[in-house]
Amino acid sequence: MATTGTTRARWAAAAVAIAPAVMLAGLLSHPYIAVLPDAAAVAAAAASDTTRWGLAHLTVAVGSGLTALAFLAIRGFLREAGEERWSAPGVPFIVLGSTLFAVLPGLEFAPLAAAETGGDVEATQAVLEPWFLPILGTGVLTFAVGALCFALGIARSRVMGRGLTGLVVGALAVMAVSRGVPAGAVQFYLQGAAGVAALWPLAYRMWGHPQSRPVRHPQPMPAT
Repeated sequence: MATTGTTRARWAAAAVAIAPAVMLAGLLSHPYIAVLPDAAAVAAAAASDTTRWGLAHLTVAVGSGLTALAFLAIRGFLREAGEERWSAPGVPFIVLGSTLFAVLPGLEFAPLAAAETGGDVEATQAVLEPWFLPILGTGVLTFAVGALCFALGIARSRVMGRGLTGLVVGALAVMAVSRGVPAGAVQFYLQGAAGVAALWPLAYRMWGHPQSRPVRHPQPMPAT
C-alpha cells in the first residue's frame, strides 16, 4: 500500500512539473506581438506561418488543461497536510479560469482558417475581439482568485520552508496578474516563467516527500 501511495504521489508531482513546461513551450513558440490585441499583427503572424500558429495555440490550450490538473494534484497534497480552508475553495476558480484561458487559443484558429482559405485574416481577427476580451478578462479574474486561495493554502500549510514558500506565493501572483497585461513580453515570457517558478518547487517537494507534512521552522532560543 505504501508503494502504491508513493507511486500515486510521484505521478501527481510529475503532473505539477509537466504542466508549466508545456505552457511555457506554447507561449515561447507563439509569434511575438508587442501589444495585444492587435488584429493587424495577429493577421500577419498567422498568415506568415500557419503551422507554427496552429501548433503554438494547440500547445497553450493543452498546457492550460494540464495546469488545472496540476492544481488538483496540489490540492490533494495540501489536503494530506491538513490544509482545508483555502485550497478547496480555490479549485473551482482555477478550473474555470484555466478552461476560459484554453478557449482563447481555440478562437485563434479562426485567423488560421482564414489564411488557409484565402479569406481576410485581419477582418476575421477583428470580429473575434469582442468575444476574446470578455473571455480573457473573466478568465484572468477567476484564475487570480483561485491562485490567491492556493497561495494562502500553501503559506498556511507550511509544506515548504519560508524561502521556497515566498518564491511560490510570489510566482503565483505574477502568473495570475501577467495573464491580464496586454504586453507581449509579459504574456509570452513572464507568464510562462512565473508558472515554472511557482509549480516546479511544489513538484520537487511532492516528489521528495510523498507524505506531506508541515515543515517545522526552527524556534528562537530563549533569552538567558
